Amino acid sequence: MTAETLPIQPALLIFAAPLIAAFSGVPLLAVRYVGARFGQCMATLFMAAASIVGIAGAVLALLHRTKLLYQLIWPLPFAPSELCIDPLAAFFYLPILVVSSCCSIYGLAYWPAEKHSRTVRKLTFFFGLLVASMLFVVIAHSAGIFLMAWEIMALSAYFLLTTEDHDNEVREAGTLYMVCTHTGTLALFALFALMNRMTGNFSFPEAGSLTAVQPFATAFFLTALFGFGFKAGVMPLHVWLPSAHANAPSHISAIMSGVILKIGIYGLLRTLSFFSAIPLWWGVLVLLLGIISGIVGVLYALGQHDIKRLLAYHSIENIGIILIGVGSALIGMAVNSLPLAVLGISGALLHVFNHAVFKALLFLGAGSVIHSLGTREIDRMGGVLRYKPWTALAFITGAVAICGLPPLNGFVSELLIYLGLFTGVINNSGAAIAGLALAPAALAITGGLAVACFVKVAGTVFLGSPRMPQESLRHCESPGLMLAPMAFLAIICILVGTLPFLTVPFLDSLLVVFSQTANYSTLEALAPVYWISALAIALLLSVIFLFIFYRRKLAQRDSAVSSTWGCGYLAPTQRMQYTASSFAGLLVGFFSGVLSAERHPPDISGHFPESQDFKSHIPETILEKFYLPLLNYLYEKTLPIRKLQHGQLHLYILYILLTLVILIFAAL
Repeated sequence: MTAETLPIQPALLIFAAPLIAAFSGVPLLAVRYVGARFGQCMATLFMAAASIVGIAGAVLALLHRTKLLYQLIWPLPFAPSELCIDPLAAFFYLPILVVSSCCSIYGLAYWPAEKHSRTVRKLTFFFGLLVASMLFVVIAHSAGIFLMAWEIMALSAYFLLTTEDHDNEVREAGTLYMVCTHTGTLALFALFALMNRMTGNFSFPEAGSLTAVQPFATAFFLTALFGFGFKAGVMPLHVWLPSAHANAPSHISAIMSGVILKIGIYGLLRTLSFFSAIPLWWGVLVLLLGIISGIVGVLYALGQHDIKRLLAYHSIENIGIILIGVGSALIGMAVNSLPLAVLGISGALLHVFNHAVFKALLFLGAGSVIHSLGTREIDRMGGVLRYKPWTALAFITGAVAICGLPPLNGFVSELLIYLGLFTGVINNSGAAIAGLALAPAALAITGGLAVACFVKVAGTVFLGSPRMPQESLRHCESPGLMLAPMAFLAIICILVGTLPFLTVPFLDSLLVVFSQTANYSTLEALAPVYWISALAIALLLSVIFLFIFYRRKLAQRDSAVSSTWGCGYLAPTQRMQYTASSFAGLLVGFFSGVLSAERHPPDISGHFPESQDFKSHIPETILEKFYLPLLNYLYEKTLPIRKLQHGQLHLYILYILLTLVILIFAAL
């Protein structure tokens, strides 16, 4: 559809959003001329305006299935320079702008300018630049613009992650992130070089215009999976993710986990859309990576004591769920099973949006608790519900959503993936059955472990008695500027979960991007979205009714406040409560072969032993047992080559000259 047939030009709105977002941090740079608080408020207003404008343009483009291509006339490498608005790009605008606007508003109270005068300008400027670069990544239609926006996104995220750069742990997390993100970027340079060999230019090919049996197709697919997998946090390429999300400011963790990971998913989906005649093993490989990421990610989350690191591992788990949907869709395309392909890709894309919303909600809720207690350690928390009831309600809403339980949004997207997998198992035969039959069991295990993990978190953090002195609670409930974004995200979780039929037109629009699903009419023929909606509303009303009934019954009785029952012990203390370690100890021990848990038991001896401590730790096994030893080995073996790096400028110029000469002769 052309732009002229639309009542409002969506391109103007979509192109305006990243420009406004990029400008949002500029007023605060003029802090000498305007107050820091005023500049921060102006930045938030600009970000909100960018979100409203961009979301409006994206919704128009999705509903009208717009595809608009623009070529920029400027001398950039990897020419030509093109921007494209299509349903896939418009869809990814939605989580980027919804989450970024909520995080910007949240930051007004969480990171106020008057208390963080040293870092607020840096954080606000790079926040706007990050949002703008992500938006340009999804509308880029050529290698040059894509790589420039990708690199700006990587650098902006680095400066946001290292906001508190006086902390050595933060600096180490930033260094690890930078190494990993640039390793992925190197893979993208190779990816676009392969694309140039396949198509003859650096513009993105049309959907389905390449065949997966042509030369370089397999190398292209594996390079894309590696490069974009690093950004998405796919296991075993996830090593940067836990420390980065744990050490960033909480609203930055929310946008990193909720949105930046999805840019990796976007890149993978965009490159996969170029191909037709996709081989079966592509889908099986993506499906297996999804199963590994889902199960192992949630297992590592179970053993964490740091609430933000725990949420980071759950992001790996949900990336695994998305990849299960993508892998099942690729298998459906390979075996010509249209229902499997449609349900798989629809479930994966809806989970992209859902995860962005509920993971941002969880990080903002965790940030609210950390803001009051001053610690990320779950075992030092407790009894927060009585001080922060609205924060607890928002966090628990996000927890129910991430566990895939009805009536919230995580259930809907996972159900679509389940339906696709069951359809594939019933209607197909041969090699595809093995992977498709394994995936539902993996999803069920992942969901069960996620429920156990968040019962642990909710029980340890919000219930029981406070483990810290009550005076350490700096204030009661969080301010309205922190609660409002959480409430908005929680409402989205409820709306998508109870009214899933509203998402069908958007998901139907996305099918046109994938050539083998483009002719399918509507998702309603495959998924009982109206039945889901009816049952979800009934369940939600039942929960509300039971809550009101319980409160009324409780109000009619005389209640007394006392300490928790001590099982006959008359002097219980807060230290006798279940901790996160004790709650998850059985499951962590059961999966000890995967987690490699390190336990440091107390040394109790004698009739009157001294006070002892018990400690347990879940190491980052892949990083500590594989990557670091490998890098140390390579470092030792390449020490002779380092003699070439001696700081003499004239020899460096000679190296460059020799390299140019070699390249000229190689091109002849």
